[in-house]
Amino acid sequence: MAGRIVCWGAALGLGAVWWWAVLRLATAPDAGALEAAVVAGGWGLSLLPVHCVPRGRAAGSLGAAVWRAVRGTATRAWPRPRSDG
Repeated sequence: MAGRIVCWGAALGLGAVWWWAVLRLATAPDAGALEAAVVAGGWGLSLLPVHCVPRGRAAGSLGAAVWRAVRGTATRAWPRPRSDG
């Protein structure tokens, strides 16, 4: 229960800081690099796929045998370059 409260508090606090930076960047003529960095960082974090699950647990995921078959077909069609290492 305490962990959930901490997570929500952190999310609300960081969200408030992000909105402060957005509003300051949009309205204040003296807004600078700090506000721009906070806004860009928050926007960049929103692009992360936070709702990912492992491939084996995903609904409609393909089994390992299917992936091996696909890779085998692709390997025959487009051979990989040889590595010298």
